[in-house]
Amino acid sequence: MSGAEEIVTLTASQMVKAMQKGDLSSRQIVEAELETAKAVDPKTQSYLATCFNSAFMVADAVDQARALGQQLPDLAGVPIAIKDMIVTKGVETTAASKILKGWVPPYDATAVGKVKENGMPILAKTNLDEFAQGSSTENSAFHPTFNPWDLERVPGGSGGGSAAAVSSFESPLALGTDTGGSIRQPASFTGSVGMKPTYGRVSRFGAISMASSLDQIGPCARTVEDAAMLFDAIAGYDPKDSTSIPGCEPAALKAALEGKRGDLSGIRVGIISEASGEGFSKDVMDGFLRGANLLSSMGAKVEEKSFPHFLHGIQIYYVLMPAEVSSNMSRYDGMRYGLRVMPPDATASSMMAATREEGFGPEVKRRIMLGTYVLSSSQYEKMYAAAQKVRTVLIEDFKKAFQSFDVLICPTSPTTAFKAGEVEDPVTMYKNDIATIPANLAGLPAISLPVGLDDLGLPIGFQIMADRKKDELAFKVASALEEAVSRENDGPIWNKVPRLWKSGE
Repeated sequence: MSGAEEIVTLTASQMVKAMQKGDLSSRQIVEAELETAKAVDPKTQSYLATCFNSAFMVADAVDQARALGQQLPDLAGVPIAIKDMIVTKGVETTAASKILKGWVPPYDATAVGKVKENGMPILAKTNLDEFAQGSSTENSAFHPTFNPWDLERVPGGSGGGSAAAVSSFESPLALGTDTGGSIRQPASFTGSVGMKPTYGRVSRFGAISMASSLDQIGPCARTVEDAAMLFDAIAGYDPKDSTSIPGCEPAALKAALEGKRGDLSGIRVGIISEASGEGFSKDVMDGFLRGANLLSSMGAKVEEKSFPHFLHGIQIYYVLMPAEVSSNMSRYDGMRYGLRVMPPDATASSMMAATREEGFGPEVKRRIMLGTYVLSSSQYEKMYAAAQKVRTVLIEDFKKAFQSFDVLICPTSPTTAFKAGEVEDPVTMYKNDIATIPANLAGLPAISLPVGLDDLGLPIGFQIMADRKKDELAFKVASALEEAVSRENDGPIWNKVPRLWKSGE
C-alpha cells in the first residue's frame, strides 16, 4: 500500500498540482484509489456500486489530453464519488432503497454532468440512509456504513457514505445532498469538510427528491480549499431547475485562498447562544469555543447573538419535511420503474400497496405516514400551514441577524459520532440535526469543518453560516479557521484518522 498511500493521502489540490507538473497521472490516482477501496471499503462499507472501469477510461483520456498540451479544467483527472441520491447515467442509482434496485438512469444530474465536463473520473456511488431519510446511514436498505475514526460508530447521515469515503481516503472528493444537515453532520462525525450551498446555487436537476424546498447538492472534501474547488465546478445557473439562481457566478476557490492568509479583520461573527446547553456535550462545546477564539485571534469581531426561534427549526422541519416526503414518495408506485410486486389476483391498488410494503424501509414509511397526516384536511391548517408561518419567522430572524453579523457560528452537531445501534428512539436520532436544520429552512449556505478531537479521539464539527448567495464568505472564514486549527493541532485534523489499510486497524 506504500505507493498508493502516498497518492491517496494527497488532497485534491495537491493532486492537481502533481498532475500539472507531470509528477502524477490520473490513471495512477485511480489505481491507488482502487487499491485503497479494496482494502478499506469492506470495513467502512461506504460504496453501493463502483465504476472503476469507466473511471480508468476517463483518467486515460485526461492523461492523453494533458500529454498533448491541451487546456484542461483544474479538477481534470481528480476522482470523485457520488452519493447514490444523485442520478448518474448508465450507473444503477437506488437512493439506497429496494424500491429503486436495478434502476439505471438514462440521463445525468446537472451536477454529475458538470463533474464529467471537468474530466473527473467517477469512482463509485456512495451509501446513504434510504432516500436520505436518517442521520446515521444505518437506514440503508443494503448495508450500514461505518465511521473510519472508529468502526463501531456511525459516520452520520444521510450522506455517511460520501463522508466516510472521503475521510478514509477512498476518494479525495464526493458529492452529497443536504436536506436537514446530510452533508454537514456526516462531515462533523468523520472529520471532513461538508458544505451546503445557498438553495439554488447548485442545480437540483437529477437529485432524487426527498423534500424539494430543502434539498441541495453540495461538496464533500478533506479540506476547505478542495470543497471550494468542487463547489466552483458544480455551481451555476441551470434552466432545467426552476429554483436555480441566475447571475451568481461561483468564486469559492478565490475566497478560500484569501482566507488562508488568516486575516479576518472587519468580519462580524455571531455565536448563536441557543445552540448550547442541554444536549450539547461538553467536549463539543469546548472545541467550538476554541474555534470561536481562533476567529477572534485573526481579527474577527465575535459576539454572542440570541436567536429565539433557532431551536424551533427542528419542530418546523419535522412537520414540513414529512409532508414533502409524502408527496415525493407517491411517485414510487410499481407502475413505471423500479420494484414491482405482483400479489395473487393483483389489481392496480393491491400491486401498488404490495410494492410499497416491500420496497420502502421503516423510516421512509414512518415519514410518509407522518407527512400524510400533516397534509390531511383536519390537520393542514393546524400543522402544515402553521409550520410554514413559523418558517417565515425564522427566515426573518436570519435576515435581522445578518444586518449585524457577516456570519453566524455554532457546533455542527450536539455530539460526536455515536455507536452503531446505540440510538434506537427516532426522536433522539432526529435531534442530531438540531443545529443544521435552520440553514435548510432559510436556504442559507453553511459549511462544517473539524476544529479538534474529543476525549475519545473523535472529531468535533464547527458550523459557519452566511447570508443567501454569500457562499464565498463562508468559504473564506472556514479556510482561515482551518489554517488556525491546523497550526494549533500540529497538522490538519483529517490527517489524524486511522489508516484502515494497515494491519490491525
